[in-house]
Amino acid sequence: MDALLYLGCTVPVRNLNYEISARLTAQALGITLHDMDEFGCCGFPLKSLNSMDTLVIAARNLALAEFRGMEICALCNACSATLAETAHLLETDSMLKSQVNEKLREIGLSYSGPVRVRHYMRILWEEIGPEAIRERIVRPLEGILLAPHYGCHYLKPSELTKDFDSPDVPVTLSELIEVTGASVLDYSTLKECCGGGVLGISEDTANALAVKKLEDLSHYDAHALVLVCPFCNVMYEGQQKKIAKKTGLDLKVPVVYYPQVLGLALGYTPDELGFKLNRIKPTEMLRIVGS
Repeated sequence: MDALLYLGCTVPVRNLNYEISARLTAQALGITLHDMDEFGCCGFPLKSLNSMDTLVIAARNLALAEFRGMEICALCNACSATLAETAHLLETDSMLKSQVNEKLREIGLSYSGPVRVRHYMRILWEEIGPEAIRERIVRPLEGILLAPHYGCHYLKPSELTKDFDSPDVPVTLSELIEVTGASVLDYSTLKECCGGGVLGISEDTANALAVKKLEDLSHYDAHALVLVCPFCNVMYEGQQKKIAKKTGLDLKVPVVYYPQVLGLALGYTPDELGFKLNRIKPTEMLRIVGS
């Protein structure tokens, strides 16, 4: 299948290992991701301040995708949810679509719709499928225990994702981890928020949310925390040392992206999957894979 790769703002700046591993695994599984340099911010950071500006910013990206005639594949939970929600709102509210298009015409664009928006994980699940992925595994990750983290926006808006996974009891990330041969950790803070949504307003509040999961995981023998969202990475990996220093906790929780895990199972090397860019190295996991 073909899709336009929507990187968003955070991935190209702080999470190149996510982009590298997503591109590599997509290619291996027959998913062709096309670049579109004209894409901009999804609008999520403005959502609590100006809903119309958010819709226009998001709709601009949808209009660009419509012009190319392809759906959007997003790597970021918030980007995926914001773009998908905008597409849904414009599809169901003709007056709102007219107001947004009035703004878009000022920059020479218009949006008719519909344009489909899916997270990379959803495309893996729906277009390839867990069993087909399992059949392509050449290096089963046996002996590795991984802790999944879905993130708050992974299954939003729920009216568009309910046929994909349950917002209350999500399973897709866990099952996609299991097809690699790794074991999945069931832990109490599985559905806790990373705190990233309030980082720009109160770092202390954001860190207080993130530390719940990091402290919980420090009591287990998981080899890594597995993410599918770049801003969750900002909190759990980027802020981890600062949180440890502030709280006095001994936090050394390795953080990886699911495409990196999948890529290892598909036979790629850690260097090919960008593991050198991981700030907190999953040393023991890579040792087991290497052995």
